[in-house]
This record gives sequence, structure tokens and C-alpha cells, in this order.
Amino acid sequence: MRNRFGKIFYGFLISQLLIFILSLVYQQSISLLSYINISFYIASTLLFTSLIVFTVNSGFFDAISYSFRIVFAGKEEGEKKKSLHEMTPLSELVTLNANPLLMVGLLDFMLMLAALSVYYL
Repeated sequence: MRNRFGKIFYGFLISQLLIFILSLVYQQSISLLSYINISFYIASTLLFTSLIVFTVNSGFFDAISYSFRIVFAGKEEGEKKKSLHEMTPLSELVTLNANPLLMVGLLDFMLMLAALSVYYL
């Protein structure tokens, strides 16, 4: 439990530091607008990555990868076909946990929305 919150906290800290560094590099200043722009890119990337990892872990692409294995194996001998069926599914190969990425992305996105509301009010 504590390790999970540590991953989220350090990931959030690193993402905020990355936002400020990228804001300095690309905008040459730290302003509210540059923070909003850069944090949108970072949060969107984290959320998109977590959703892709979640989709792969759910087994959605297992049937597709199995079909590609069969098609590209061609008409070969029975022994190779047997080893083709024993291959590990794609969902078991990707063991990345998507929850910390999702939480850090949501926290960054919420801060970006708060900064956006301050900017327009």
C-alpha cells in the first residue's frame, strides 16, 4: 500500500519537475500559460499510455496477435504449428501496472484544469 502511494507521489513529483523544465526550455519562462500547455501534453501522454497498457493487459489484442502468428507462420510442419500454439499471449508479456500512470496522469490533468480555471477567471 505504501509502495503504491510512493510510486504515485514520486511519479507526480517527477512529472511536475519535467513540466517546469520543459516550460523553461521551450517557452524560456515559467508562466501560467506555458504551465497549462506543457502539463496538458504530459498528462495526455500519461493517460493515453495507461489506457493502452490497460487494454493490452486485458487481453484485447491476444486474438489479433494469435491470428498474425498463424498467418505469418504459413503452411509449415506440425511441430512448428504446435510451438506456435504454445507461445505466450501478448497480455502475459506486458506486465506493466497501469494504475500509477493513470493516477499521475489524472493528478496532472486536475492541476492543469485548476490552472486553466485560474487563467480564465
